[in-house]
Amino acid sequence: MQENIEQPENEDGELFEHHRVVASKGQEPLRVDKFLMNFIENATRNKIQQSAKGGHVWVNDEIVKSNYKVKAGDEVKVLFEHPPHEFLLVPEDIPLDIVYEDDVLMVVNKPAGMVVHPGHGNYSGTLINALIFHADNLPANSNERPGLVHRIDKDTSGLLVVAKTEAAMTHLAKQFFDKTSEREYVALVWGNIEEDEGTVVGHVGRNPKNRLQMHVFPEGEEGKAAVTHFKVLERLGYVTLVSCKLETGRTHQIRVHMKYIGHTLFNDERYGGEKILKGTTFTKYKQFVENTFKLLPRQALHAKTLGFVHPVTGEHMSFDSEVPEDMTSAIEKWRGYTKNSTE
Repeated sequence: MQENIEQPENEDGELFEHHRVVASKGQEPLRVDKFLMNFIENATRNKIQQSAKGGHVWVNDEIVKSNYKVKAGDEVKVLFEHPPHEFLLVPEDIPLDIVYEDDVLMVVNKPAGMVVHPGHGNYSGTLINALIFHADNLPANSNERPGLVHRIDKDTSGLLVVAKTEAAMTHLAKQFFDKTSEREYVALVWGNIEEDEGTVVGHVGRNPKNRLQMHVFPEGEEGKAAVTHFKVLERLGYVTLVSCKLETGRTHQIRVHMKYIGHTLFNDERYGGEKILKGTTFTKYKQFVENTFKLLPRQALHAKTLGFVHPVTGEHMSFDSEVPEDMTSAIEKWRGYTKNSTE
């Protein structure tokens, strides 16, 4: 038997603990959930069964159910979505851009590149490390993550609300669940969107061919219901600046919904947006795009506005944040290119 822990790319708060176990020559047939319990520290049978139910257990690169019988020589892999990393939560004195704070909540403006919570490869320097240094006794959400009501991707910038009390956590989480919170993002996407505005509807779930990506299932056969409303803010030739309002909050929702309608986010490496998807074949244009990628070395997505009802006062609160410099620089560069192309 050999066993090791791999570390697939940790992205956007999707935490995975990846174990690979090869059954020894003397292995008697044994259910895969019981087999994995013998090799993975702190793994309960229920945790393994939940992973299998979600399609996160493979034997010889085939997804299996928890009652699969492991045999000698089988290669078994498992991903856990929420590994027990609570003991790794160490307070760190990391500067926070706090837009608003009172006794029960705070609103922070997260910079691009900051992971929201710890996981493989990112045990420190996360937003949670900073939050638990800043505030004591933050309540845990349903995934045991202190203060987090919702999250945004590692390389997405923008606004997040954080709960400081159990009551605030419950109240705010219900608003997100009931779709009464307001979230608007600004995105730069490849291509010229013909409609001035529209709505993308399509279930979002993990891509069965690439577990690090999400995928749209238009017939709703897998995933969870997802709705994104978009509006064109500015047309810049081979790219378009859009506003996206979330009705639901699925992992990578805007990124995968925009790709689904043929408008992948600019420089979104996870979904192919780091390639030149629209434009000419001229070397000069290629150089221009590559220079713009350098200005904005991440997906062009910013969580600009956030609105919710205060859990104590009942007041409707709305917050707005400036689009960060890396993204505005890329937008300005495209404006210049478009202007020069039409003159």
